[in-house]
Amino acid sequence: MTDDHSELERLASGKYLLITTFRRDGRGVPTPVWVVRDGDSLGVWTVADSGKVKRIRNRADVLVSACDVRGNASGEQSPGRAEILTTEQTAHYRELLTRKYGLLGRITLLGSRIRRGKDGTVGIRITLT
Repeated sequence: MTDDHSELERLASGKYLLITTFRRDGRGVPTPVWVVRDGDSLGVWTVADSGKVKRIRNRADVLVSACDVRGNASGEQSPGRAEILTTEQTAHYRELLTRKYGLLGRITLLGSRIRRGKDGTVGIRITLT
């Protein structure tokens, strides 16, 4: 296993990922999110009109690290590129989240679908660079 793969596995195996997106002026905005592994990438799921989605549309480079629920980083930050996914790809991430997070994942996804509808959330694929 290469260093890149071990870093990917370490980040994907945690419960939370700290994703730092960047404002137009270059300031970083760190946010803790659930994380799943998607092949050679990391996957996160979020509200479609969230600030992090808007920032990723403007600037795809991100920093990621393992963290706790409060966003306290544990470990080094790794650079990556983020990509907003299609509706079909986002549905796949919902399945991965359900598998990883079990009952809590199902309840969270159901609540989100009731509040926002199916298109109210998006998946974000993060490829380490």
